[in-house]
Amino acid sequence: MKLVVQVRLLPTPEQAAALEATLRAVNDAATWVAVLAHDQRVFRNYDLRRHAYGQIKDDYGLAAQAAQHVVKKVTDAYATLHANVRNGNVGRSGSARRERALAKPIVFRPGAAQSFDDRCLSWQMDACTVSIWTTRGRMKNVAFTASADQLQTLAAYRKGESDLLYRDGRWFLIATCDLPDVPVRTPNGFTGVDLGIANLATTSGGVRHSGKGLNAVRHRHRELRRRLQAKQTKSAKRLLKRRRRAEARFAANTNHTIAKQIVTEATRTGQGIALEDLQGIRDRVRLRKPQRVTLHSWSFHQLGRFIAYKAARAGVAVVYVDPAYTSQGCSACGHVDKKNRPDQETFRCTSCGFAEHADVNAARNIAARGVTSWAVSHAA
Repeated sequence: MKLVVQVRLLPTPEQAAALEATLRAVNDAATWVAVLAHDQRVFRNYDLRRHAYGQIKDDYGLAAQAAQHVVKKVTDAYATLHANVRNGNVGRSGSARRERALAKPIVFRPGAAQSFDDRCLSWQMDACTVSIWTTRGRMKNVAFTASADQLQTLAAYRKGESDLLYRDGRWFLIATCDLPDVPVRTPNGFTGVDLGIANLATTSGGVRHSGKGLNAVRHRHRELRRRLQAKQTKSAKRLLKRRRRAEARFAANTNHTIAKQIVTEATRTGQGIALEDLQGIRDRVRLRKPQRVTLHSWSFHQLGRFIAYKAARAGVAVVYVDPAYTSQGCSACGHVDKKNRPDQETFRCTSCGFAEHADVNAARNIAARGVTSWAVSHAA
């Protein structure tokens, strides 16, 4: 199981200047290589290295490993672009958007993240420092800070490359940890989780995690952005830049808290977790204009991802089920009818008279489908 751990670097002014110069140099080199790859139509790592490796070292002052990482960074970026083109994520064939995406080379920001392997970066876990290659020489004793759990995970399971990242005036290292897989326990039933906007998550046990607080924060940030963008002053732009990720951080923290509670309860009861497969829902749903911003700011995918990886670490089974008609079907008798939902919160079956909170009823339907899905997939 792959787990990403982010730690914050605490460089001195001299170290920070060296890190900044290094990121600028590798990203300038990456932009040049991207232009060369686009013009020569060379996108394979080995072929592009033959064209660019020597000149990267001579013109940009990069070491051998850094030069190879720059080439790999460019080829990975083009591989992602071409995959998005094939999957139709940048427009249909012949569309202006697709043509624009293919007509110009990829450009890398001066502060874009850069990968470092163990030859360029070493960790001293006891001292909480790293030694990292820069264009100004090897920088030793660069301090970092992390929680006790992060330090333990890094010391035991860190493997592979780490990414150097500069964001909002702070330096970070993002390391990949390869944790051993935890055997998935055979579940004693399933907890269904209904994901929504009014209630971010509702379990089949009747626990509702309200989205009122998060939606209020989103609304407040949206209004603040609108007012600041209208001012067009330097101070307004500085405030916009400083607060640009505050909403995303708040939403991620909320989703982490909800996911932890759901997985903890599933672990305690020995149950699995059944989630809705909501992939592509934004393309399927048609809403009025005032509702679109709420739909597109709905972070259901992040919450589902958090539940899945926390469940994997705990050995809890997770299944994904078809969400069709879970909100209209009766969890008691199975009758499906639009009239079963007179309003957003209420479910009242027109066939058997069963009444329940609409989200709880939907979560129970999801739980039942989870049991069926598990039985079918493990029938052999």
